[in-house]
Amino acid sequence: MRRKVLSPELLKKIDSIFIRSRHRVTDVFAGEYESAFRGRGIEFEEFREYVPGDDVRQIDWHVTARMDKPFVKVFREEREQTIFFLVDASKSLLFGKTRNKLEVATEIAALLSYAAIKSNDKVGLLIFSDQIEKYIPPKKGRGHVWNIIATLLTHKPQGTKTDLKAAIQFFLEVAHRRTFCFLISDFIDVAYQDALKVAGFKHEFVVMRILDQLERKMPRGALMDFEDLETGKTLSTDMSGSQSWFDRAYQEQTKELTHFMGTHRIDFLDLKVDDDYVETLLRFFMKREKKR
Repeated sequence: MRRKVLSPELLKKIDSIFIRSRHRVTDVFAGEYESAFRGRGIEFEEFREYVPGDDVRQIDWHVTARMDKPFVKVFREEREQTIFFLVDASKSLLFGKTRNKLEVATEIAALLSYAAIKSNDKVGLLIFSDQIEKYIPPKKGRGHVWNIIATLLTHKPQGTKTDLKAAIQFFLEVAHRRTFCFLISDFIDVAYQDALKVAGFKHEFVVMRILDQLERKMPRGALMDFEDLETGKTLSTDMSGSQSWFDRAYQEQTKELTHFMGTHRIDFLDLKVDDDYVETLLRFFMKREKKR
């Protein structure tokens, strides 16, 4: 994308997000990012005899049985890793009381992209709705991150609904090496679990669900009108009960998502639009590092 085709107002907004991302990727944030994701982009190099102090989890029991003494696998860390963003741009992401969810998703992708290039990683992007909207192959460099931010801000989605399964399958087709993938969506979709299970086995997935505060807990005591941004359908409902169907639906989805991600060892991060997502990401990185 060339900057000359963008309006001065949009250029200013893109540069603002880029500068904020650069400033917020402090040594602490970049260090926690690198610690949380280092050591997974590795290739097998050789077997060698076990010595005290080696990680017992790296013992290869087949070779150990054949040689009648313990051997461990030795890995070589790759010089670079690939970070990929799958960003949901369906119409439901335009919802938000103070800020819309897509704006927050863009800022998170920008922040993590900048952290990635500081770690000398490649960064790629896939924007999707109920179709594949835009694909940017992984590359390095600040100009590339600027292009990713500009694309997220300027892209006009053709689709309206969400097809997580199609997006994940497209990612699997283009990601030939093991990749770190951040999947950012509000997860208003069904029938994506099998595809995500396969992708989570082949690659490292971090799933981020972005919701507005109103989607988590609706105000009670009034008759409210709802419009589905993806279908255009409207619904009027009484919110005066002690617990509305809306609250129950949110709680049920949260329970199902948490169980599924935990069962298949996929990192799951719940983000509120009004949260300080930098602090949330830092806590997540530190927690992930402790589990390694």
